[in-house]
This record gives sequence, structure tokens and C-alpha cells, in this order.
Amino acid sequence: MPSEFNEALLAELQAGLRELESRSQRRTLVEITGVNLCSNDYLGLASNPALKQTVIEAVLKATQIGGTGSRLLSGHAAVWNELEEEFATFAGSEAALYFGSGYAANIGLLTSLANKNDVIFSDALNHASIIDGIRLSGARKIIYPHRDLNALESALQENQSKPGRKLIVTETVFSMDGDVAPMDEIVALAEKYGAGVIVDEAHATAVHGPGGRGIAAQLLADRRVVAAMHTCGKALAGAGAFVCGPAVLHEHLINHARTFIFTTAMPPYIAGQIRAALRLAAKMDTERAELRSRAQAFAKSLQGDGWVTLGTTTQIVPAVIGANDAAVAAAEFLQRAGFAVRAIRPPTVPPGTARLRFSVTHKISAAELDRLAVALSTWRAQSHHPIRLTLAGSA
Repeated sequence: MPSEFNEALLAELQAGLRELESRSQRRTLVEITGVNLCSNDYLGLASNPALKQTVIEAVLKATQIGGTGSRLLSGHAAVWNELEEEFATFAGSEAALYFGSGYAANIGLLTSLANKNDVIFSDALNHASIIDGIRLSGARKIIYPHRDLNALESALQENQSKPGRKLIVTETVFSMDGDVAPMDEIVALAEKYGAGVIVDEAHATAVHGPGGRGIAAQLLADRRVVAAMHTCGKALAGAGAFVCGPAVLHEHLINHARTFIFTTAMPPYIAGQIRAALRLAAKMDTERAELRSRAQAFAKSLQGDGWVTLGTTTQIVPAVIGANDAAVAAAEFLQRAGFAVRAIRPPTVPPGTARLRFSVTHKISAAELDRLAVALSTWRAQSHHPIRLTLAGSA
């Protein structure tokens, strides 16, 4: 028989779920079908036959298929050193350290570089792993308005003479708006006021920059940023992430990043998968150009039809709806039309900006994107929901 505590707890949890339901914010796990616009598989490598065959061969060659322990105990193997060296060369850094996820990488990096004596300046639209990393570091946080260089400079100037490290943290490609951080200007401000810069290249890895090396690739190579995080779970169709930077940072993380120290290593065959994906992606300049071109044409078509797309210049194309229930209704309409689309609602995005987030991949044709634009327009014409057609500072 459940205890009184358990009965009360479950009742509270159920009430909380009903409250989410009333605000059209309750999430569910549903397998999606149709033209997939939720995927971060930007280059289509997740279904690449050559990559699949490489994974099979890597499993067969592996002496074990489990990590068995942290890399500081039984989980280390030479393949991880080899992969990290290869990824560092790709990213343009002196060294790279592999973490089991991008979330773990950001938290491990931020908590090992900052503490209560330090200040972190964070873009208002940075995603959850950065936010949580800042919270767990104990550093004082200053959130500056999205891409607002004047606000960032004012905050840096105000804190310049205060003790402790000053770190600016930003995504390069923002995961919900699809726009890009002004990296040259951010780094110039950091250097002017004695701060460091950390970048999250998750949605740029293998898609943007020279050879897919990232928006901040040259800045990293020139040691003008402290570190860059590159994920393997999006365009590289794998798992995990790398923190790239100087060799001394690599050693510092091995000794201080709790999400590295206390995490069981990934199975060694994963290293083979990531290496193969990296080598395939390096040869996909044509696919990268086609992807960016299609995404930009799609965004322009939505803008021409009056949709707020928040100034996107990348493969992430949002269409702001406004209200939560309207965004859910729009997603359901598009799902019935054969498109795998999910509504993005607060707290993932700011209140009043619930949206459809179209993640364009190379496997989606221009014709399918044209059909999607028509379907979205049809929903709006038939809908009884008010639609957010203007937003300050948006396109």
C-alpha cells in the first residue's frame, strides 16, 4: 500500500501536469512521421550507408562494446586520444576533450572555469546547458539582451574593475531563432575589457564556417576565444561533444570537470563512428552550400508571406505563432499534411513567442519546402487563432 507521502506526492505531480495541459505546455513522447523538420541531422549522415557500415565494422573490431568505467579508471582507450587529436585538427585548436553529451560538455567546462568570485555574461537566448552550467558554477551571472552589443559593453565596462574572471558565453548559431552571434564584435569587446569568450558551436558544427569547422573557427585557431564546444549528435549523426581549446585547458578539464571525471566512458566503437562521420562531413561542401541555400530560400518565402522568422540566416527557420494553443494547432495541421513538426512553447522560448521551428536538413528538397510553405499559409487562412505577425527587432 502506498505511503501517505507517496500518495500526496503523486497527487501534486498530477496536478502539475494538469496545469501544464491547461496552458498547452504539456509535452509528450510521440514518434514522428512524414517529412522530418524536427531533426538536427543537417547533412543526412544518420542514414548514410557508408557510416552505418563503419559502425558495424567498429563494433566487430572492438575488444569490448561497453565503456566499463570512467576514462580515468577503466574506460580509456587509445582510440579516444586518436579521435581527440583528429577533432582538434578539424576545429583548429591545440587539443580537444570528448564528453558524453553537449550538455555534459558545457556544464563541465563552465563549472571548472568559473566560481562564485567570477562573472559570466550570457546571451539571453543561450540554451539550457549553458544556463545550467552558469548556475552550477556559482558565478555571478549577467544576462544581456539577445545579440545586444551595447548592453554587453555596458555590463563589461561596469564590471571591468571588479575582481575575478570575466567570461562571455554565447551560442554561435542560436538554436531557437536560427540567427548568428556577431562573434568578431563580441571578441573585440572581450579584449577591450579584459574578458574571455566561450562559444557553443552545436548547430554550426559541420554546417557553417570553412569546411564546416564552425562560425568561430578562425577565432579559435587564433586563440582569441577560450574554448569552443562542438557537438557530435547533430550534423555528425553520433553522440557526445568536444571541448576544443589549448592543451592546458584539456588537462585542466581532465582534472576538474566533474561531468568528465564521474561519467562512464562511451563504448569505444563510438569513436570509430564519430571519426567516420567527421571524414565524410569534411567532403560535403556542396551539401553544405545546398542546405544553406534551400533554408534561406524557404525563410524568404515565409517572410514574403508575412511570417515572423526572427532574422534567421541559417538552417533553423522559426515561424512565430504567438499563443501556445495556436502553435499546437498549427503543428497538428502540418502533421496531418505529412510534415513532422512540433510546436515549441515556453519555457523553451519566451512567453508570447510560441512557434514552429523548422529544422531544414539536406535530405529535404526545395519542392517539399515549397509544399510546406503552402500548407502553413493554408492553416493560417483556415485558422480561428490570432497569429503574431510582428515582433520587435524581427524579420
